[in-house]
Amino acid sequence: MALEMRNISEASSIALHTMAYLASNPGRKVPSREIAEAFRISEAHLAKVLQRLSRAGLVRSTRGPLGGSVLDGDPGDIKLIRIIEAVDGPISFSECLFHRKPCPGADCVMGGTLKKVNGIFRDYFTKTPLSGFAKKFRSGT
Repeated sequence: MALEMRNISEASSIALHTMAYLASNPGRKVPSREIAEAFRISEAHLAKVLQRLSRAGLVRSTRGPLGGSVLDGDPGDIKLIRIIEAVDGPISFSECLFHRKPCPGADCVMGGTLKKVNGIFRDYFTKTPLSGFAKKFRSGT
């Protein structure tokens, strides 16, 4: 999947927000219903995302009346890119709007703009730990 500023999948968005929510509730088993209500999303879609996060070793989930999900690891050690890749698979960053080199010349018509923007985007997701994202999430920024 080509990850670009303009297209993070809905599942990845749910995963990032869910992980931030869990990080802001350390050690507490958070029920899926609570997360779904907090973000006004489908519990069924959330369940699929949580399943992928669990398979990737990012969350531990238990079923039942006392069940819920909890982070499986230190939020300071989990980079945002790992969360996205757990949901959407390995990603690459495109340098062309067409995702290939269709321009007849040596240079892209966008110049280096797309490469620069995607570089900023890539750096943010590969360098930012969940703890930093969750801190912004808690403060509402």
